[in-house]
Amino acid sequence: MTNQIPSSDTASIAAVPSTKPDVEKASSDVNVGPAPDGGLEAWLVAAGAACVLFSTLGYVNAFGVFQEYYMTHQLRDKSPDDVAWIGSLTAFLQFAIGAVSGPLFDRYGPWIIRPASVMYVFAMMMTSLCDKYWQFMLAQGVLMGCSIGLMLFPSFSAVSQYFDKKRGASLGLVVAGSSIGGIVFPIALSKLLNGSSLGFGWSLRIIAFLTVPLLAFSCVVIKARLPPRKTNFFLPAAFKQADFSFLVLSLFFMFLGMFTPLFYIPSYAVSRGINSTLASYLLAILNGASTFGRIIPGILSDRVGKLNMLSLGSIMTGVVIFCMTKAESVAGLVVYSTAIGFFSGTLISGASAALSICPRDPRDTGTFIGQGMSVGALAALIGPPVNGVLIKTFDGFLQLSILSGVMCLVGGVICFLTKFTTGKGLLGKT
Repeated sequence: MTNQIPSSDTASIAAVPSTKPDVEKASSDVNVGPAPDGGLEAWLVAAGAACVLFSTLGYVNAFGVFQEYYMTHQLRDKSPDDVAWIGSLTAFLQFAIGAVSGPLFDRYGPWIIRPASVMYVFAMMMTSLCDKYWQFMLAQGVLMGCSIGLMLFPSFSAVSQYFDKKRGASLGLVVAGSSIGGIVFPIALSKLLNGSSLGFGWSLRIIAFLTVPLLAFSCVVIKARLPPRKTNFFLPAAFKQADFSFLVLSLFFMFLGMFTPLFYIPSYAVSRGINSTLASYLLAILNGASTFGRIIPGILSDRVGKLNMLSLGSIMTGVVIFCMTKAESVAGLVVYSTAIGFFSGTLISGASAALSICPRDPRDTGTFIGQGMSVGALAALIGPPVNGVLIKTFDGFLQLSILSGVMCLVGGVICFLTKFTTGKGLLGKT
């Protein structure tokens, strides 16, 4: 596979008919040569993408705080799986919308990030006014999930255009923004919700105001390097590529299992007698550890292969999830949160990097990533509620950990077998 635009394509770009002068000028001004793999502009794009992930996925990573809070306050009459549907709907839509936002980026550039940023802040403000289940589903589930999806994949795709040999490392650094957000938001929300007199509404509004300057910075610095493509909006032919199809299947199983700790670590800790505030801090520890789990494997993936690192990360995540119910003390839960954070941190950045090697033309990167993630989003939708049903049915967390661990193991094995389709074999650097 190659990340260079074929010379014939480059020539065709340069030879845009004069009947479309605006498109011709825009295309001629864009560097279509090799990715710079560095430089001020490239790293500003990466920094802007990191701010997007800090503000969005970092906030979503704190849903375990909301899960525990809602079950003791606004939604105390609901079951764990009912409440989990709110977070799982957000997780589903933030990936499923990639089927639209990825192609939008490839065809029109990153402009979609601007209205999506406004919509995201609006969703947080609306959530602060909610007190009924259907209201939370609409504001925190639907509106927030859609706005995140419209920002997420243009951010990934823009970074992929500026980096080639360092793509794994750059995407790891970008996704580390969500880990840092996953440290800040659980602690901030726990303090505001449980340790202050501000109440639920103003606690969320303060968090929303925090994201505004970060998203404004992202809207300014995230730019496309390559000219837009003018082919079909969707690329269904991508699913005819064996490497892409197998990789998407592996992501489906990974997403079935990987969200379990983010949703249920606080609830599990409370069931072990840990107070709510300390239980919420476990999410911050988990996300703090995932910062290193996203950066270090990202750097290594450029050396040992993106599929190799993603497969290893998924298998290790499954092994650690199996051990969930063996963490019974505060010290055990801290160690467990650190371990699961580190290994699960490889999956989101690793998935984006792995999908980015599938397109033959780098101008299709956004569409490939978006279409691939949108299929995996179905797993993010059903995984947490199914786990909630298991908790309610068996009144414990053992069955949850077994199911989620097995799903991650299966995903890791399929990812490893995907290497057969690349032409480099199982031992190749892919």
